[in-house]
Amino acid sequence: LNGGVERWFEPIPESIGTGAILPQLLTQAAACFTPLRPTVKRWRLELHQFRIEAHADEPGQPTPEGSHRDGVDFVLVLLISRHNIARGCTSISTPDGRSLGEFTLAAPLDLALVDDHRVHHGVTAVEAIDASQPAWRDVLVVTFKADD
Repeated sequence: LNGGVERWFEPIPESIGTGAILPQLLTQAAACFTPLRPTVKRWRLELHQFRIEAHADEPGQPTPEGSHRDGVDFVLVLLISRHNIARGCTSISTPDGRSLGEFTLAAPLDLALVDDHRVHHGVTAVEAIDASQPAWRDVLVVTFKADD
């Protein structure tokens, strides 16, 4: 997708997909996105869990790297956890690179909803606040693409 890096992900455990939270989250996100694309009858969703770890001598680099589009219709980025990190700032820009804003997903369940056709998005590297302790940023990224 970005930077020519091939990525493979472990399957999400079935218990998470059938639990109380994830189905409700996906239903609510679809309720937000469907009015913006009213001709879409069905969405194809892909879910990715990302943990970005920072170490004492090395910041944790985001994935995908840099400002990008995901090649879908919409993207939901949900913060699961931040531990002992600074930065991890999300940026939104126009396709020609003009900044539209920046913000940090700071608390669990903070989220960003992105129209992938209209804007690029990215996130900065994270750095350990206390280099002697583990440091990470966990997010769930869900992409929505028309499945016609």
